[in-house]
Amino acid sequence: MASSFKPIGPSDVISTRTLLHEAIPITGTIVSGTYSDGNVKNYAHGMFQSVYDYPYLSSSANHIFDITLGYSAQSVLSSSVIAAAQPAKKQNIYNQMAQLLAGYDVTGSITRFSTGSATNDTKLDDAVFVSFSRLLAKDEIKKGSFQLNLGVNAAKATPFAKTTAITDNNAASSYRVDSPAGEYAVLYATGNLNATGYQPCGLLYYQAGIAVLSSSIFTSTAHGGGLIDNADPIQWNDAAVSFTGAVINNEISASSDALRNRIQLLQFNNTTELNSTIYFCRANHNEFNFSANPTYTSESKIAVKKQSTDTPVSYITTVGLYSADNVLLAVAKLSEPLRKDPTMEYTLRVRLDY
Repeated sequence: MASSFKPIGPSDVISTRTLLHEAIPITGTIVSGTYSDGNVKNYAHGMFQSVYDYPYLSSSANHIFDITLGYSAQSVLSSSVIAAAQPAKKQNIYNQMAQLLAGYDVTGSITRFSTGSATNDTKLDDAVFVSFSRLLAKDEIKKGSFQLNLGVNAAKATPFAKTTAITDNNAASSYRVDSPAGEYAVLYATGNLNATGYQPCGLLYYQAGIAVLSSSIFTSTAHGGGLIDNADPIQWNDAAVSFTGAVINNEISASSDALRNRIQLLQFNNTTELNSTIYFCRANHNEFNFSANPTYTSESKIAVKKQSTDTPVSYITTVGLYSADNVLLAVAKLSEPLRKDPTMEYTLRVRLDY
């Protein structure tokens, strides 16, 4: 135990931030049938569906994401009341997600999702929401790493005969910051589209860990969507209907089932923000050369000295960080003792992560 304390000045302390990334690959087999849907949980309220990486009744199962869908009051689907299923819940889900992720406009109205800009305002009034668990997304999804491959072939038995890839292309330099939930970017689709290049099809909220997919990515141009005409009607739930028709007439759990079975690959990198404070603890040549350990002296003599002319020697094993009133706050252990005598100086680097 030290018998003296050395103050740490402002020049001896520095704070840093490190971003750690982890690759998260979710194959379609996990999402759409490896466990015969034993890893998929539906609820009595019927407002969303949860997906696990293992049968959810098992203690080793991990929640990976939720799926739900909804449409705004301005959507053409809101006026489709024939055989409609859960219309109020679907509108409530849209409004809740819009309040959380898009906020309110200057009139106090809920802002609708949009993939456009001020000059080309393209609204997302019919959307699928995929909310990733904190276990997967951590502090945020890394920009530019998101990829979702969807099967868009018409036949339910062979959905991956035609695929569309959805990515947050160029998000690292083109993300947006006007959301109350943090940073987000437009999702773009390529492959089996009526138009060439990258076509806007949704939004990805990085800190919230939520992907918003437009219904246009599941529907052909003949039905107001973006897929090539011969890819529609897509066979949802054993019925050859368009996706928008399924959104109207099917319950949320049924539409979620259909969507899961068309996920071929879902992958992204998550981000963990590691904040650190580094303390440089300096032991000059004339400091910490003695020990307060009772065994350091014997009969009023330093035990480690053979002759009176020998220099004092001590061994540094621990660094303690104290408050201003000398209360021990943190302890750092060295991997091996450091010999210290008046001919040596050390700077010990102590890092606190949080």
